[in-house]
Amino acid sequence: MSDIVTVQEAVTAFAEWNEPTDAELDAIEREMPVILADIELLDAHIVTIDRTPTELDMRRLRRARRRALAARVELTNQAVTVAGVGA
Repeated sequence: MSDIVTVQEAVTAFAEWNEPTDAELDAIEREMPVILADIELLDAHIVTIDRTPTELDMRRLRRARRRALAARVELTNQAVTVAGVGA
């Protein structure tokens, strides 16, 4: 048991240095719509894993794919605008 405590102390000794920076937190916040859309898509896939998808399941998958794609497009467009490459 003492080995586990020793390892834990070594891992948590630098915990203060491992906190995300403000820039990393801002990046996560910008990407949150994509993350949530991906979660919704994953949920739709999970529902259909162990059964044949019904028409309702197929609609849910299509809708989730469209939302995930739209979120990615929006994030990409924001990145281009921020970088100053856009028209």
